[in-house]
Amino acid sequence: MKKFLSLLLVLGLMFVLAACGGSDSEQDTDTSNGEDSASEEGSTEESEQMIPDTLVMGFVPSQDSDTIADTIEPLAERLSEELGIEVQGQVMTNYNALVEAMGANQVHVGFIPAFGYVLANEQYGVEVILKSIRYGSGTYKAQYVVRADSGIETLADLEGKIWAYNDKGSTSGYLFPANQLMEEFGLESAEQLESEFFSHTMETGGHDNSAIAVYEGDADVATTFDDVRTELEEEYPDVMEKLTILGYTEEIPNDTISVTKELDDEFVQKLKEIFLSFNDDEEMIQIMKDVYNWDAIDEATDEEYQIVKDTYAKFKDNIEL
Repeated sequence: MKKFLSLLLVLGLMFVLAACGGSDSEQDTDTSNGEDSASEEGSTEESEQMIPDTLVMGFVPSQDSDTIADTIEPLAERLSEELGIEVQGQVMTNYNALVEAMGANQVHVGFIPAFGYVLANEQYGVEVILKSIRYGSGTYKAQYVVRADSGIETLADLEGKIWAYNDKGSTSGYLFPANQLMEEFGLESAEQLESEFFSHTMETGGHDNSAIAVYEGDADVATTFDDVRTELEEEYPDVMEKLTILGYTEEIPNDTISVTKELDDEFVQKLKEIFLSFNDDEEMIQIMKDVYNWDAIDEATDEEYQIVKDTYAKFKDNIEL
C-alpha cells in the first residue's frame, strides 16, 4: 500500500513539473516572439534611415558617356576618402534610368537636372540638397539651335521640320521647349507637337549629339542648354558660324545634387558640407566643370523647382518617359 501511495506521489510530482515546464516554455516562446517582433520593428525603422556600405552616385550623359565615366573617377575617390566608405560613380543611359535607380535605392546620390528631380521627388520622395551655379547664376535657359543657312528665322518656321532633343527627361532638352511650343501654337499634347507640328523627332542621348545632328544636316533644330556650341568648338572649329541660336525659353532652375529619402540625415548633412567645400578646391570644381559646366555648388530647396513642377503638370499625362 505504501509503495502504491509513493508511486502516486511521484507521478503527481512529475505531472506538476511537466505543467510548470510547459508554462515556462510557452512563456519563453512568447518572450522570444516579442523580441523578434521588436527586432523586426527596429529593422523597419532602421531601413528608413541608412548609411550604405558603398555610396553610388548617378550621372546622366550630357556628352559622351565614356568621357563622363573617366572624368568623375577622381570625384568618387575624394568622396570615398572624406566619407570613409567606398564611393562609385555610375553613368546611366538616360534621365529616366537615373530616376528609377534612385527609386530602387540602387543609386543614392543623383546629379540630376530639374525635370528629373521633379519626377524623382514626385514618384520616390527624392530630396534636393544642392544645385549648380553657372556663370554666377542658379538658373539658365534652353536654346533652339539651327543652321545659319537654314532660312529658319522664327519658331513658326519650325513647323514641318525635324526636331532633335537629347532625352524626354531633360528639362532644357525637352520639357521647357516642348511647353513653350505647345503654348505658342495652341497644341494640346506633346504627342501632337511631335507628330503634327514637327515632321519627325530624334532622341539623341546628349545635348552635344543634338547640336551635331543639326550641324550635319540630320535635323533642322536642336533644343539644348545654353550654349552647347562651346562644347563642340574643339572638334568642330566652325560650329559658332555654322550653327545659330533661334531663341530661348524662360529661366530654368539649374541641375541638382539630390539624395534618396533613405539616407541618414546626419550623413546627408556631411555629404552637403563636403560638396560645398569643393568650391574652394580647384581640382574638384574643374571636374564638375568638365562634366556639366558647373562653376560652383550652392544649397538648394524644393521650392526653387516649383516652376518646373508647374510646367510638367500642364501636360504630364502626354509625356511617356
